[in-house]
Amino acid sequence: MKQTIFLLSLLLVFACRSNGDTQDSSEETTLEIETNSELNILVPDEEDGGEMLLGKINRKGLETELFREWFDENYKAHVLDTVTVDSLIELQNDLTIKVFMGTWCEDSQREVPALFKILDAMQFEEKNLEMIAVSHDKDTPQGYENDLKIEYVPTIILSKPGIETNRIVEYPQQTLEKDLLQILKGKPYKHAYQD
Repeated sequence: MKQTIFLLSLLLVFACRSNGDTQDSSEETTLEIETNSELNILVPDEEDGGEMLLGKINRKGLETELFREWFDENYKAHVLDTVTVDSLIELQNDLTIKVFMGTWCEDSQREVPALFKILDAMQFEEKNLEMIAVSHDKDTPQGYENDLKIEYVPTIILSKPGIETNRIVEYPQQTLEKDLLQILKGKPYKHAYQD
């Protein structure tokens, strides 16, 4: 009888100990989810119905089921100007890109997948790309757009090193590749709404 009680006690100790380990791992999982909870946030789109992304996003957010159709279609439809892309590759040192877009905006739906196709061809490092999804009012709850004068989307801001060199607003003046090249070469460039 004493042996049985001892074995049951021992079993209980190990069972409780195992339960504690599970709880720790569960806490780690929750923490990991909370850490990433500021990325790819879906909110109701009260103007168009449905849902839209708002705040910091990445490519994975645009490739989710809700947005995949227009993302894939426009990615495939963009015909790369490979000669210009080759020139862009040579000029991408110290380049960072910040994109403000609306998942509800047709111009963003057209230009952002095309931009990704260009960046893929350039083997542009994702860590140098920041993507922000805005509301119909061109803002975010976090104020990522503050002091950047975002009036139209997409707005693609190019910086080297850390200083804005220029931006493409809503649509390119020639092609996306040629506009990027003109900016990166430091040539005069005016976006669609610039005087």
